[in-house]
Amino acid sequence: MGNLLVYSGIVTKIRAMEAKLLKPEQFEEIANLHNVPEVVSYLMEHTSYTDILEEIDDTRLHRGDIEKVLVESLYRDYTKIYRFCSLEQRKFLHLYIKRYEIDLINYCFRIVINHYAEPFDINYKKPFFDRYSQISIEKLITSRTTDELVENLKGTEYYEPLRRLRDGRAVTLFDYDLTLDLYYFSSLWKERKKVLKKKELEIFTRDCGSKIDLLNLQWIYRAKRYYDMAPADIYSILVPIHYKISMDLIKELVESSNKEEFYAAMRKTAYSRHYDFAQKLTIEQMYAECLYHLYTVDRRRNPYSIATINTYLFMKEEELKKLTTAMECIRYGLTPSETLAYVGGRTQ
Repeated sequence: MGNLLVYSGIVTKIRAMEAKLLKPEQFEEIANLHNVPEVVSYLMEHTSYTDILEEIDDTRLHRGDIEKVLVESLYRDYTKIYRFCSLEQRKFLHLYIKRYEIDLINYCFRIVINHYAEPFDINYKKPFFDRYSQISIEKLITSRTTDELVENLKGTEYYEPLRRLRDGRAVTLFDYDLTLDLYYFSSLWKERKKVLKKKELEIFTRDCGSKIDLLNLQWIYRAKRYYDMAPADIYSILVPIHYKISMDLIKELVESSNKEEFYAAMRKTAYSRHYDFAQKLTIEQMYAECLYHLYTVDRRRNPYSIATINTYLFMKEEELKKLTTAMECIRYGLTPSETLAYVGGRTQ
């Protein structure tokens, strides 16, 4: 009864927001459009993005501008949820926002290392980060070197792991990305027990542990297929947390000598029952399918819990990824069927 009272308001709010997420048939209609302005018109006429898209000047209907607005819609949804949350629920949202912080820092490292002519175009994120994050965008946008960027993170939890990396040896963009990702998952795994209790801790442990397992599967697959990395190098990029995939099975996956051996090992994991190998989905689509199943089952079984918040934010983020991918495909003139193949996965 306690959780029902605590979550009744936020669950009602999230259900109303979820009803506005795009349906599979809407993605089919989007895939049949011919250019980005047509996508914008469709979203304005048929979806919940009307209000936020109306803020864009007609002369700025470029994919990059649209993506910024879509990200702002995610931030607005986070803000709506935050306002309805209790102090305890807000602790979870502060834990959740670490992913947005890591994405922002990774983006800034790319800008600095690649010496883009117009380095930082992130001021649109400032109101959100000023309110909810430990990171100061005002400081980040002054960075012109990786050393400056690291120093501008002083006072945040990300400073120390990045400082140790910077001071140790010659560092690449890959090293910074990897350090941040490993830190993110390791800190999330440790801090969950400070923020959550009992059933909610159990739910988040299952969600977070499964996400780590699935990301390790992705990283092993990519390392072997695209980069031909040696086993020793693959082990160094994996999150050192094993939830449902034992170290012995990780070893079997990493040291598989061909795709058939890798898939044979993957069939031994707890996640293979949610993945139809005959569908020939990409490893990224398998990741999305498994998480979709996990989150929606958790929400169905525990509707008055963090599962409702976690599931909605996941579905919203997936929707934005698919919209961004669809616009990119349309921009390059892919056919509707090719666009849908790239979008893949689920919406609701």
